[in-house]
Amino acid sequence: MLGAIAGDVIGSVFEAWPTKTTDFPLFSERSRFTDDTVLTVAVAHAILEGEEYGSALRNFGRRYPYSGYGGSFYDWLESEEPEPYGSWGNGSAMRVSPVGFAFDTVEDVLEEAEKTAVPTHNHPEGIKGAQAVALAVFLARTGSSKEAIRESISRRFDYDLTRSLDDIRPEYSFEISCQKSVPESMIAFLESEDLEDAIRKAISLGGDGDTMACIAGGIAEAFYGEVPANIEKGVRRLVPQDLMDVVDRFYAFTVER
Repeated sequence: MLGAIAGDVIGSVFEAWPTKTTDFPLFSERSRFTDDTVLTVAVAHAILEGEEYGSALRNFGRRYPYSGYGGSFYDWLESEEPEPYGSWGNGSAMRVSPVGFAFDTVEDVLEEAEKTAVPTHNHPEGIKGAQAVALAVFLARTGSSKEAIRESISRRFDYDLTRSLDDIRPEYSFEISCQKSVPESMIAFLESEDLEDAIRKAISLGGDGDTMACIAGGIAEAFYGEVPANIEKGVRRLVPQDLMDVVDRFYAFTVER
């Protein structure tokens, strides 16, 4: 989960100023947390408290209303009677990583991932993106190899994970759909050497940098098993304490199970 937040914070600089290189500072004066962090924490909070996911997303979203939400999500936050709006955007995929850490069977992971998506992203592609990321985190956490993760996600969700970053990068640009950003984020993880490398590679595609790095970072943390101390320190410096308190409680919960 902290790996996902790290991807968001590090990638935040490149959402509006995309890059095609992995050679950049991890943190700068423009680094910040965005909606990816807020909503990932909301999902973790919902798991800890047994709260309905839509309620937690609204509560945390309203607590941090200027975090870079899309227009449709912001309208949903402000609505008196919120309804799903059929989104296939990658917002469902970027917030779901806690599910892969918290649940212990494939069936439960897929069911809970769908529940995190449907309050807003009830389009089949929105649900699929959330389930794919949550399952990748779960498989990585439980010892699957990269090839096993590639095969499982490709077979179940029909994502093409056979491409290379070098093939994708030249023509790739900003893309918010699950179907055109989740597979690419996963390939960044699959080609990575460690968590930092996964984040750098996701950003280097020149797309939706914070969200793609959030997705890749969450899977990478589950696979490699830790967040480097320098990255954790940078995140804790930039993310509000009330959000980090939920993160710390979530880690304690996953260890105690």
